[in-house]
Amino acid sequence: MNISYGSTLSLDGLAQLYEHRFMFLLLFLLFYVFVMLSDSLVVYIICSQRSLHRPMYVFVGAVLVNSVVGSSNLYPKLIWDLLEGIPVVLMSRSACLCQAYVSGFVGCASFMLMAAMAIDRYLSVCHPLRYAALMSPTVVTIMLIICWLAPAFIIAGVVALASRLQPCHSRATRLFCDTYTIVSISCWGEERFISEICGLFVTTILILIPIAFVLFSYTRILVLCLQRSRTFASKALKTCLPHVIVFVNYSLSVMFELLHRRVTTSDEARRTIATNVLVLVIPTVCNPVVYGLKVGEIYQKLKKLLHCHR
Repeated sequence: MNISYGSTLSLDGLAQLYEHRFMFLLLFLLFYVFVMLSDSLVVYIICSQRSLHRPMYVFVGAVLVNSVVGSSNLYPKLIWDLLEGIPVVLMSRSACLCQAYVSGFVGCASFMLMAAMAIDRYLSVCHPLRYAALMSPTVVTIMLIICWLAPAFIIAGVVALASRLQPCHSRATRLFCDTYTIVSISCWGEERFISEICGLFVTTILILIPIAFVLFSYTRILVLCLQRSRTFASKALKTCLPHVIVFVNYSLSVMFELLHRRVTTSDEARRTIATNVLVLVIPTVCNPVVYGLKVGEIYQKLKKLLHCHR
C-alpha cells in the first residue's frame, strides 16, 4: 500500500488489543454509554434545579461537559476501529490534528476548571463573609470563559505549529492522536525543537500553574481546618473531598502519561497502550461517580429524580 507520510498516519496501538478486541469493544462501549448517560444526568440536574445554581455546581457541570466532549472525541473512533477488526488504523493527518486539538483543549480546560473550583472552595471556606461578592455570577461567567477560551486559542497555536512539521515516518504506537504523536513522528530540526519547547511552555502554563492554584487553595483550607473546631473542619473537608478526589485522579493519570512519554522506548508498546487506556478510562468514568455520589446535594436530587420515575 502506498502511503504518503504527509497525508496519512498509521496507529498500531490496536494491535496490542487485537487478541481480545471483542472484550475491549464491549468495555469501551459500556464505558462510553455510562459516561454519556451519567454526565448528562448530573448536568441536567444542575441545570434544572435552581438550588444548584451556585458557583461550585456550575464548575462541576462544566467539568462534566468537558468529560462528555473528551469522551466523544475518543471512544466512538476506538469502538468503530475495534468493530472493523483492523489492527493497524489508517488516519488522515487532518483527522489526527483535529483529534489532537480536542484532546489538548479538553485536558487543559479540565485543569483550569479544577483550579477555578479550588479557588471557589478556598473563598467559601476561608472568606465566607465576602464569598457572595467575590464569586458573583459575573465573576463565575468570566472564570468559565477564561477556562475555555484560553486553552482553545493556546492549543490551536500548538497544533498549528505541529501541523507544519515534516513527518519522517507514519507509524505511531498509540490508540489515538495527540500533539505528542504528531511531533514524535516528525523529523528532527529547528521547527520540531520550537514545537517541543512550545509544548513544554503550554504544559507549564495550562497544567502546572492550575495545579499550583489547586494545591495552594486546599492547603490553605487544611491549615484553617486544623485551627478551627472539629465540626467546622468536618463540614469544610466534606465539601472539598469530591473535588480533591477528582483532581488527584485526573492529575495522576495525566502526569503518568506525560512521564511515560519521556522514558518509553520502542519495545514498550504494551505499556504505552496500557497507559493510553488508563488515561482514557479512569478520569471519564470516575468523575460522574464521584460527583454523583459524593456531592451531597447532587446525590439527593439524583435519588429524588430516579425515585419519581419509578
